[in-house]
This record gives sequence, structure tokens and C-alpha cells, in this order.
Amino acid sequence: MAKKETEINDNGFALGKENYRLMAIGFAVIVIGFILMTGGGSDDPNVFNPEVFSFRRITLAPVVLLFGFIFEIYAIMKRPKNDN
Repeated sequence: MAKKETEINDNGFALGKENYRLMAIGFAVIVIGFILMTGGGSDDPNVFNPEVFSFRRITLAPVVLLFGFIFEIYAIMKRPKNDN
């Protein structure tokens, strides 16, 4: 039986430089999604503000968040290129 050769990074990190860069981009997208979700509240608790149910907060922000989380999974699972 032949053993599979596995390459271990010399720098001691579990992921490559490109993975960390993609994870930072994904984190920024997630933060943008949460920022899109904020607001719409009322200063007076007895007054209802219908701005809570705007397209930005109900549809756009969750889609951006979902994309950010899926992108994070991709960034973690992406294999580094072998330059042998």
C-alpha cells in the first residue's frame, strides 16, 4: 500500500493566506448585513413605526447575511493551491 503524502504548512497555520483573506471578506459582508438590519425603531414605545418592515430589513439584510455565511464556509473549505 502506498501512503498518501500530505503537505503540512511550514508556518503552523491551519489555513493559507488566501483563506484568511476570503474569511475577512466574508466577515465584512456579514457585518454589512447586520448594519442593513438596524434601525426602524421608534423613540416613543407607544407609537408604532412601520419602517421596521421595510424591504431593506426584511429581505435584503437576511439575504446578505446568508451570502456572507455561505462565503465563510467556502473560505474555510477552499484548498490552497499547490505551487510545486
